[in-house]
Amino acid sequence: MQTGTFPVRTLTPASVAELTTAAETLLTAFAGSPSHPGLLDQVPAVAASLGEELHHACRPSDTPDGLFVLDGLDVDDATLAPTPDHWSSAGDAGAVHDVALLLISALMGVPIAWEGQQDGRFVHNIVPSPGHEAEQTGASSSVLLSPHTEDAFHPGRAHLLLLACLRNPDAVATTAASVRRVQLTDSDTELLSRPELPILPDDAYEEARAYEGEAPPVPTLWESQDGPTLRFDPAYTPLDRASAEHRAAYGRLAEELSRVSVAVSLEPGQVLVVDNDLVVHGRVPFKARYDGTDRWLKRSSVRVPGRRTRPPEERFEHGYGQKVLEAYV
Repeated sequence: MQTGTFPVRTLTPASVAELTTAAETLLTAFAGSPSHPGLLDQVPAVAASLGEELHHACRPSDTPDGLFVLDGLDVDDATLAPTPDHWSSAGDAGAVHDVALLLISALMGVPIAWEGQQDGRFVHNIVPSPGHEAEQTGASSSVLLSPHTEDAFHPGRAHLLLLACLRNPDAVATTAASVRRVQLTDSDTELLSRPELPILPDDAYEEARAYEGEAPPVPTLWESQDGPTLRFDPAYTPLDRASAEHRAAYGRLAEELSRVSVAVSLEPGQVLVVDNDLVVHGRVPFKARYDGTDRWLKRSSVRVPGRRTRPPEERFEHGYGQKVLEAYV
């Protein structure tokens, strides 16, 4: 795995101040709540009014890496609350960072949320949680979080995933690998382009996991007009149902993704932007202390209207009954 070989876009102090002021002004106008409906309604207009540098920095990824790091945001650890030990206890901690992340997200598309995850919030708190150490979710810590497409089970999944770092004293790395960096045979590509296996909901979606409808098979790879894309989540793909040939091809894809993977150790004030159609992401194991100083990320998901990077057949999927919410119309 490589370290540090990824595009970085650094904001000037003037642009950071502009973004922070806009976030603080919105919070003040709406009782300090980043999830206030009135605040969400104002996000697109405020984002549109931000300066050209911010708009340019938030342009789509322009390399086969399918990701970049936005650097230079202002995070003061001295004024930051202790890292919560569960998303449900975070409340509005770090609210100004929630709104800043929403504004950045709005420059890229439309922020989305899930009715069945983190109370439908548009910005999630990603923190290690006691009792969840060995899960394949963002609340884990002691195990490798396997490389995966975010919310791969659902046709309405985000096009872009944003991870904003508030605290990371142990330099815990996020892993990322682009399908446009891998090398596969034509035979493996053809096999993995067939809709042979479903992707099941992960442990963060209790209601979806109880859904009684038939799980639809989906392709792992797809050739869009811009190049190959993928939909990949081995931890929730029942590979034992596939042929030996298909499992072998899937394994070779996993090996290739591992070969081209990079490790991104985010620092406070950095935002990792991942193209969820090109890049799988994960996280290395670490030991959580649960003393208020652990790694703390904010996460937002973005849909890009009109984007055509997925098979059209996805529109017929039931999504295991999960409803996608848009921050604004």
